[in-house]
Amino acid sequence: MFNYTTFDESQADFFEIASSAELPNGERLFVEIGETPIVLFNIAGKIYAIGDVCTHDDGPLGDGDLEGHNIVCPRHGAEFDVLTGKVKMMPAAVDIPAYPVRVADGKILVGIPK
Repeated sequence: MFNYTTFDESQADFFEIASSAELPNGERLFVEIGETPIVLFNIAGKIYAIGDVCTHDDGPLGDGDLEGHNIVCPRHGAEFDVLTGKVKMMPAAVDIPAYPVRVADGKILVGIPK
């Protein structure tokens, strides 16, 4: 899976998603870039973006409970780190994508690998 923490951002195309005012602290925002579902989180003033599909059963992930930096899948309880996409708890065994985020001139931009 794609993980921005180990990725050269020059190899990504960045897409404007929303204004930063549209994603206040503690909130989430659901978007699609092309056919890729993504959920963005504002956690303590920092914005993170992950794929909105659980790798356990391809169900939606973004509606799950956020516990610190971990998202818990609402279907079967798999848990992932929002910062890195790494699996933290079964039944999932495969990481989810985590995408680079930039905030520039009040706009949120998400990077998708070329």
